[in-house]
This record gives sequence, C-alpha cells and structure tokens, in this order.
Amino acid sequence: MKATRQLALDLRHRPALGREDFLVAPSNELAVAWIDRWPRWPAQALAVYGPPGSGKTHLCQVWRHSSGAVAVDAAALRQHEPPALLGDATACVVEAVAEVLERESEVAQRLLHLYNMMLERGGYLLVSDRLPPARWICPLADLRSRLSGMQAVALSEPDEALVQAVLVKLFSDRQLTVTPEVIQFLAPRIDRSLDAARSIVSAIDNRALAARRQITVPLARLVLSEVGDDRHQGSQEDNSN
Repeated sequence: MKATRQLALDLRHRPALGREDFLVAPSNELAVAWIDRWPRWPAQALAVYGPPGSGKTHLCQVWRHSSGAVAVDAAALRQHEPPALLGDATACVVEAVAEVLERESEVAQRLLHLYNMMLERGGYLLVSDRLPPARWICPLADLRSRLSGMQAVALSEPDEALVQAVLVKLFSDRQLTVTPEVIQFLAPRIDRSLDAARSIVSAIDNRALAARRQITVPLARLVLSEVGDDRHQGSQEDNSN
C-alpha cells in the first residue's frame, strides 16, 4: 500500500514588503533612489514603470509605509470619487490604471481630479504601470498634459543575480533553508521576474510539505516539471543530486 502523502494546507503566505526587504540591484537602483529621496522630490508626482514582476508593487508598498499614502487602483476609481478615496491623506499611490483610461472616461476624470487634489494639498502622488505615463492613452487633454510632464523612472527585468538573491530571500521568508545548488539550479530555469520567483518558491514549499521531503535539486526539478516552468526543457542537465 502506498504511503498516504501529507496534505499541504493552502495557508496564505504573507511576504515581507518592508524597505529592508527590497533587494537593490542595477535593474531597480535608480527607482529605489527616487523612493528613498522622498519627500525631497523636485515635484509632487513621480511614476515608476516596468515589466510585470520587476518589483513595482513592492516598491509602492515601501513608499506607502514611509509616507502613509493611501492606495488607489482602477477598481476604486470606478466606484468612488477622489474625496472619498483620499480622506485627509496628503500622499497617494495609484497603480495599474493605464489600461482603462482610454475606454473609461469616468476613470480618467476621477484620476485628473485626484491628481489636482494632491497638488492643491501640497501632497505627493506616486503612480505605477508597465509603461511611463507619457505613453498612456488618455482622452482628457488636461490629464495627458500632467501625465506627460511627470518625472518617470524605470525598473527593468531582473538579472540572474537578482533572481538568485530573491529566491534566497523568499525561501528565508518561509523559514526554509536551501543549498546554493538549489538556487543555482532554479534561477536560470524560471522567468526573470519576481512573480515567477514567488510562484516557484510557493510551489516547492507546498510540494516539500506534502511529500515530507527536504528541498533538494531533484525536488526542485520535479516541481519545475509539474508547473511547466523549465524553460530549458532538459537541455541543460544539472549533475547536482
């Protein structure tokens, strides 16, 4: 009879999102410098932009923690007017609204209102998306003008060294110790994004718990095959076991 495998509980892991937990690398160091510079920004608004998984959300969380900013997204702008969203806040983070501005004029109007409210209060606005605000498609001339003039700083795709460091941190966040061989095996075989690193660490943690196994290169290889993330399709055989 096969041994019954331990059931892994689907417990929500809470990632560490403090400033000390943000790993600085060439792909993000300029954006980090701007965030650390607040409130000594030369203007009241700043944009950070980059591909999915580059760390935009984490960096926005870092700034929220230091500035006390309220968070706003497209869903919030659909449902509420800016005064209700902002309250007495003098700092605001707006994430992921670029895709809806062109086709939802109400969202564009409310974003313009929110922007103006921050300026009138002498407050600060941080926006983030995949593209810089100057490239957002917007039907409102006043909002286009404001977005085009906003200081924008890019985050680029993480390099392999940063992916390795992130993997180490993510395993550590879960109080898991892994060997350098596991990290070196995983890093070139997942997409170069922080989201991909989070996904594979979560999958390996769950698999190790369910199977009551140590986290080793063979286990990592098994999980990669299960989730379909092995980009090399076996072309780079690893001799570590």
